[in-house]
Amino acid sequence: MNMNQKIQIKGFFQVLKKPVLVVGLWLLSSPLFATSMLDLPSWAHYQIPGKPSLRGSAISDGSLWVTGSNNSVFVSQDLGVTWQNKSVAVDPVTDFRDIALFDKHNAIVMGVGSGAQSMLFKTADGGNSWHLLYQNEDKEGFFDSIAFWNNQQGLLLGDPVDGYYVVKKTNDGGKTWRRIARDKLPKILHKEAAFAASGNTIMVAENGKAWITTGGFSASVYVSGDYGESWQRQTLSLYNDTQTAGGYGLGLNHLMQPFVIGGDYLQREAKYPNMASLMDGQWQQVDAGERGLRTAMSCLSTICITTGKTGSDISYNGGKTWQALSYDVKGEAIVRDKGFYTIAADKIVFLAAGADGGVGVLSLNSE
Repeated sequence: MNMNQKIQIKGFFQVLKKPVLVVGLWLLSSPLFATSMLDLPSWAHYQIPGKPSLRGSAISDGSLWVTGSNNSVFVSQDLGVTWQNKSVAVDPVTDFRDIALFDKHNAIVMGVGSGAQSMLFKTADGGNSWHLLYQNEDKEGFFDSIAFWNNQQGLLLGDPVDGYYVVKKTNDGGKTWRRIARDKLPKILHKEAAFAASGNTIMVAENGKAWITTGGFSASVYVSGDYGESWQRQTLSLYNDTQTAGGYGLGLNHLMQPFVIGGDYLQREAKYPNMASLMDGQWQQVDAGERGLRTAMSCLSTICITTGKTGSDISYNGGKTWQALSYDVKGEAIVRDKGFYTIAADKIVFLAAGADGGVGVLSLNSE
């Protein structure tokens, strides 16, 4: 990108002052942008105190939330420059692997662990106070992820305890949960598994649609079109050669086209098919560069980003083609930056979080 092109882009945003998303996305997908590795948008990096492992992320109206180990919840109101500690002060200590954020005041965080260690906590005052909303009642159970259509209606995915995945539904904001009957779910396959890597193994969309992705040797996608009341299994075209391989996360592009990303956490940097998408009624592999395990995906209009501990990838056309994103320029050398476990997006901001309290914020506003 030459100096005149940079001036043109800067000038667009200065004239608009508050650029609309469409203009920002047009600039990023135009020939003026991303013409070389050096022109790719880059993360602004921040560090959470205590270096917790961060697996949950969410954004609402400029309020950024990340969650993770040791009951950690941190909130930023200034795009990540400063972070407020809103952690949940309770025992036993758990790992908050997922978060449902309804607005800057109301959120539910999901803790994982065997039996009673799997818990849901809710805040109605921006994280200043929390109360226990729901606790796992089965000693063999293990929560994996949550997803909500609105502030009342949502789903919870848990590990199988009797040959079927535990899928629970709430219609009152999480106060009560009802398990979906086993005869409305396919029986799990041999050596099939669910992962709680990033809170992305369950996803909901408009008109009652929902998806679950699983891993292991029998990696699959479960699909519902009736707000989670019944499910069908679909074969997943993704790397599944080991028990720790398969689907780790779900994403949805601007066309409401679902994607599954994954790989193998014991082979994070290996080359293998790590993305599939539903095309013409079948799950087909997407050539995303085979750059290792990816655990989360999020999109803003036609721009999509996937991430994993070893790096991130970006698409400017809704997931059709991909290129590596996680690169920092150090002097004259291009050094690959570490990626993240989880990612969220809202309006013109991507928020990602990962190991050792690392947080990345990528804004499409160039001001």
